[in-house]
Amino acid sequence: MNFSAILYIVIIICMTIFIRCSTESYISTYDFVIIGAGSGGSVLANRLSEVAEWKILLIEAGKEEIFLTDVPLLAPIMQITDYNWGYRTEPKKGQHGYCLSMVDGRCNWPRGKAVGGTSVINFMIYTRGGKADYDKWEAYGNTGWGYDDILPYFLKSENNRLKYHDKRYHSSNGYLDVSDVPYVSRLRNPFLQSAKEFGYKINDYNAERLLGFSAIQANLRNGRRVSASKAFLDPIRQIRKNLRILTFARVVKILIEPETHRAIGVKFLDRNQKMHIVKAKREVLLCAGTLNSAQLLMLSGVGPRQHLKQLGIQVIEDLPVGYNLQDHVSMGALTFLVNDTVTIMESRLLTNPVNVFDYFIKGTGPFTVPGGAEALAFIDTKTFLERDNHQDETADYPDIELVLGIGALTGDLSGSMRHLFALTDDFDRQVFADHKGSDAFSIVPILMKPKSYGRVSLRSANPLDPPILEANYYEQQEDLDTMIRGIKAGIKVGMSQAFKHFNTTLLPMTFNGCDRFVFNTDEYWSCVARHISTTLGHFTGTCKMAPRTNGGVVDPRLRVYGVKSLRVIDASIMPEIIAGHTCAPTYMIGEKAADMIKEDWAVSTI
Repeated sequence: MNFSAILYIVIIICMTIFIRCSTESYISTYDFVIIGAGSGGSVLANRLSEVAEWKILLIEAGKEEIFLTDVPLLAPIMQITDYNWGYRTEPKKGQHGYCLSMVDGRCNWPRGKAVGGTSVINFMIYTRGGKADYDKWEAYGNTGWGYDDILPYFLKSENNRLKYHDKRYHSSNGYLDVSDVPYVSRLRNPFLQSAKEFGYKINDYNAERLLGFSAIQANLRNGRRVSASKAFLDPIRQIRKNLRILTFARVVKILIEPETHRAIGVKFLDRNQKMHIVKAKREVLLCAGTLNSAQLLMLSGVGPRQHLKQLGIQVIEDLPVGYNLQDHVSMGALTFLVNDTVTIMESRLLTNPVNVFDYFIKGTGPFTVPGGAEALAFIDTKTFLERDNHQDETADYPDIELVLGIGALTGDLSGSMRHLFALTDDFDRQVFADHKGSDAFSIVPILMKPKSYGRVSLRSANPLDPPILEANYYEQQEDLDTMIRGIKAGIKVGMSQAFKHFNTTLLPMTFNGCDRFVFNTDEYWSCVARHISTTLGHFTGTCKMAPRTNGGVVDPRLRVYGVKSLRVIDASIMPEIIAGHTCAPTYMIGEKAADMIKEDWAVSTI
C-alpha cells in the first residue's frame, strides 16, 4: 500500500471522528445570513458578530478541518479528498486547446468545501498584489478601492510574525498569522541569490515593491496551517452567542421576492437532503467563491436573461453573472534534476522519523513547507530575458510569477501531485518514468495578468449539478507569448550560476504530445503550455465590481445591482485579477465589506 493510500485511509477515519457540528438547532430568522465559510465569509462572521444585538448565521456546505489539513506539505493530498468540490473544466481540444495532457482533456479546479473554504486546501501563500492592481480597480469606477483605501484592511487582518519585513506595510494586531516557513532547504538560498544575476533584488513583496525575489510569506502558526476558520472563527465561536455556524448545509437558492426584488433568505439542504428555509431580516451575504457565487446567483434568477430562460429559471434581474472569469494559469511540470539529496522525496519523508518528530513536537522540518513551495519571484519577463538585465526601478508590474518547488513529479511516487493536476498515466510514464525517484526541483511559471477570459454557466436548473467551467486559457495569443517567456525565465533561474553546485539539468524528456517540435524552442514550449495548463485555484471576476454600464454585477459597496439586501463578498467581485495569490485579497474584501455593512446600518466601525 503506497503513501497516498495510507494517508487517505487515515483522513477518512479522522473525518468520522472530528465532525463538530451539523444542521441541528437553528432559529428561523437572523439579521444576516452568510453563505459560505471561506476567506470572505469567515471574516464577515467575525466582524459582524462584534455587534452583539445582531444575530448572524454562517452556512457552510462542507465540514470542519481535521489535524491532517493543518500539515502544510499535505496540501496537494487534501485537494484530492472531499474537502474539495472536485470541479473540472470543460475540454477544449485541438491546436488552440488547453489541458490537453489531462484526463479527458479537463483540468481539475480545486475549491475548498470546508469551514475555512479554500484556505483549508490551498498552499497558504500570502501575497497582496501590487499597488497598480487596486488603483486600476478604482479607475474602473470603483470609488474607495484604490491601494491607499484598501491597505488599512490588509493591516487590520494581519498578525505579522515575519523575521524580516518592512514595518510600514505590516501589522501584528490582527487575527491572521503571516510567518516565515520554518524549514529552509538547501535550494532556497540559490534561488534567492540568482536574483542578482538578473538585476533583481531580494525584497518583501507585500511592501513597497512587488517585483523581486523572496522567501514565501505564509499563513502558518508554529509550522501549521492557519485557515480562515482558525484565524477568524476559532477565537470567537464559543464566546459570541449571536453567531451560529451550520455545516453540511448546502444552499440551493437565494430567496428573492419577485415584486420587490429584495433578498429575504435562503433555501438549503442538510446532510440528509432535507430542505430548510431560513430568513434574513437585514441582508443575505453571498461568499461562496468565484464559481459557486455565480452559480447560486443564476439559480436564484440573477444572471444573463437568455441563459436563464433557456433553463426555465424565472429571471429576477438580467446581469452578466459568470462572465469575466480569470485565473492564473501555470505550467507545473518544469523540472530540474540535481546531483544531491536536497529535494523533498516521499520515500525519505516516510523513512525518517525525525521529520515527523520535528513537525509534531517542534513545528519545524519539511512537513511545514506549504505544498513544497519555498520561495518565489515576481518578474517582468520582457526585461528579465534581456541580456543586460537592467531593471526599471520605476516599473512594478510583473507579468509572471516564478515559484520554487523543492520537489518535482519525479519524486511523486504516490501520485498525489499527478492526480492533483489530473495528468494522465500515459503522460507520467512517457515523461517521468525514466527519472522516478530522482532528486529534482521545479520552478513553476504563473501567468499574472491574463488577457483571456472564461465563463461560469449553469449545466441545468438542478442546483446539485456542477456548473459549466470554461477556462479559455490562452485564447489571446499574448497570454501564450508571456507564458513562453515565463518558462524561459524559469529555465534561466534553474540553470543559473547560483545552482551550478547541484549540476542542475533541465529534464531531458520531450513532453508527451509535443515531440513534433524541437525541444526547448518557443514552438515546443507553446505546445507544452497547452498540454500542461495547471492552476493554483485563483479564480476571480464572475460577479464583477464595476458600473452596470461596464459589465458590473455589484456596485462599489458590493450590492448586487437591481436586488435589495444582497451583496457578494469574495474573489468573484474582482474586476481584474491581481498580480498575486488571491486568498489575502479576499480577506481584505471581507474586512472592507464588514465596515461598509456596519456603516450602511449606522453602526460604528471604530
